[in-house]
Amino acid sequence: MSAIHEVAKRAGVAPITVSRVVNNSGYVSAETRRRVEAAIRELDYIPNALGPSLRSKRTQTLALVLSDITNPFWTTVARGVEDAANRRGYHLIIGNTDESPVKQDDYLIFMLKKQVDGFLVVPAGQHVPAPLQKRRVPFVTLDQKVIEDDVDSVRCDSLGGALQLTEHLIRLGHRNIAIITGKQDQWTACVRVTGAFRAFEAAGLNERPHVYWGEFLQETGVRYAKQVLDTTPRPTAIFATNNFIAIGVMRALLEANIRVPEDMSVVAFDDLPAAITIDPFFTVAAQSAYEMGQQATELLLARLEGVGPDGFQEIVLPVEISVRRSSSRPPIYPSRRMKKSDPR
Repeated sequence: MSAIHEVAKRAGVAPITVSRVVNNSGYVSAETRRRVEAAIRELDYIPNALGPSLRSKRTQTLALVLSDITNPFWTTVARGVEDAANRRGYHLIIGNTDESPVKQDDYLIFMLKKQVDGFLVVPAGQHVPAPLQKRRVPFVTLDQKVIEDDVDSVRCDSLGGALQLTEHLIRLGHRNIAIITGKQDQWTACVRVTGAFRAFEAAGLNERPHVYWGEFLQETGVRYAKQVLDTTPRPTAIFATNNFIAIGVMRALLEANIRVPEDMSVVAFDDLPAAITIDPFFTVAAQSAYEMGQQATELLLARLEGVGPDGFQEIVLPVEISVRRSSSRPPIYPSRRMKKSDPR
């Protein structure tokens, strides 16, 4: 990171003038302000919001940047991070990106100004976020795999989980399967589709699932489940690649009076917490959300303390397949799309 004196030198002013511009305090002429602001942009300077006295000290604060804090999966990850951090005397700042790279970078720059000691980030894309690439600050990526190799990461086995879920459907007799997933530039969305395709290849089947690309949101599940129901021949199973998509799928099927699993089997990635699921229904590939948060935090703290393992670490946690009532053998004659007034 460029020091304040480098900004001052570039702008041809004293460091105190740069401080006045940054803190918007004291008089600075319009022309001088313009030169200082230009130098700040050119040197990519981020001022220390905590003041010079803390420049060489730890703040005992970690930053956690998630994609969707409303999803129970990510709240469980956050709890794992917080518990691991608190045990070591650290506090947590949390940001929510809604999978937006712009919002992600805004949060990262804000947190850099707060001089957090390290970052735990769910990347909103296939690359390490630019604000972290440009600065030597410890960070660990969660869930998503990025293109860069020199990165510490902790994630669950999305490929293996998707393969096992699809193998389960194939064993039941399903051949016409629809996959509803996230964006095409999201690693988890793509790799879970890859896992499903590999299951078909391993079974020696010529068929391939039809993929619907959207977002990891309930609205995506609702929208594309309706499209699935209008498809001829209609799929006999839907693979929702996260829990929110699965909830949206169920909403659409219930509205259309489609029975699960009698008329349509549904499987999903990510379980719902026991606290909000009295009677677990979905057949799922359950990720170790709490453990993911804990292990990522412990790896980050080891880096901060200079006792981390040699080389960058890629930790892949196993998933657990739980077969429940949402999946069964396909109907011999797939039922037509029924209206609520149709007799049973």
